[in-house]
Amino acid sequence: MAKAEKANEKQRYKLKKFLKELEGRRGRGTELVSVYIPEGYDLNKITTHVAEEQGTATNIKSKQTRDNVIGALEKIIQHLKLYPKTPPNGLAVFAGNVSENDGKTDFQVWSIEPPLPLNQRLYRCDKEFVLEPLQDMLQDKEFFGLVAMDRREATIALLKGKSIIPLSSTESMVPGKFRAGGQSAARFARNRELAAKEFYNKIAGMMKDQFFEMEGLQGILVGGPGPTKYEFVDGNFLTQSLKDKIITIQDLSYTDEFGLQELLEKSENVLSDEAVVGEKRLITKFFNLLSKTPGMASYGKDDCMRLIKMGAVDTMIISETIDEETIEEFIKQSDLMGTNVEIVSKETREGTQIRDMGGFVAILRYDVGENN
Repeated sequence: MAKAEKANEKQRYKLKKFLKELEGRRGRGTELVSVYIPEGYDLNKITTHVAEEQGTATNIKSKQTRDNVIGALEKIIQHLKLYPKTPPNGLAVFAGNVSENDGKTDFQVWSIEPPLPLNQRLYRCDKEFVLEPLQDMLQDKEFFGLVAMDRREATIALLKGKSIIPLSSTESMVPGKFRAGGQSAARFARNRELAAKEFYNKIAGMMKDQFFEMEGLQGILVGGPGPTKYEFVDGNFLTQSLKDKIITIQDLSYTDEFGLQELLEKSENVLSDEAVVGEKRLITKFFNLLSKTPGMASYGKDDCMRLIKMGAVDTMIISETIDEETIEEFIKQSDLMGTNVEIVSKETREGTQIRDMGGFVAILRYDVGENN
């Protein structure tokens, strides 16, 4: 199954910030201009088209709207001259009069080279900018089903991006291993097996309800203590289409939310391309260095910035809970020094650890000593 391209966290952060700047902009009429140029498209054709639209705009009845559209298009034409050719992933350009005072003009132009290839050409004048194609790049479109189970209980969840989203859970009516008096061992065993099969059918029904028609489901991970998970998967409980989606079966110690975390950790080999696993590995590497080679790791806002300016930081890890202005400051300085920046979520266990350490940790390029 082909993997869809994904933006890295630094690209996602920059795109989120760009969109936030434009989302609140409103025109007095249909005067805000959005232009999308797909990857590989001839930039000269776009410039010619925008110039033609400038001529057409002279027919707009409202003088204010007419002047604002023509002014916005002129801004775009001048801006496009900065590019010798269309950037590799295409280009999105936005312009308009953003003055809050009637009778005054403040024409602004914004552009972004998107983190993923643009596959559509678009020109539109509207009361707001057309942002959906860029917003779509931030959506997690791939999911994995998670099932942690034994004969006592089962928990079903979804892995979306970096988030484990619990969907449903159930407990069984399977009797314990020790029978009560007055019942033969054979009958007790039969009843126990019947109850187990009933429970397996219930789990299969829950999985069908949650996963059967889910668009973007890439696979299902199943785990649990003992042989129960194999009895369930190998038995005739699941529809074949769901059984075919199972990509790994793991031995676990738990069947609750701790079990789901354990299932993720033990499935890293099959989830190696997923953001949650990459984040986990990166943060695990930091903590290993901090404990074994302290001079190769650092944390704290001031120390990390000092080490970036020294050129000593290979990868800067920042919690998404940090304010935008500070993140931007770190990104700007890191770009100057060739330092990688990873912005980690607060939704994973590892991301929570980084947040609780102040939100700034760094993996260094060389050993700067324990008391750096």
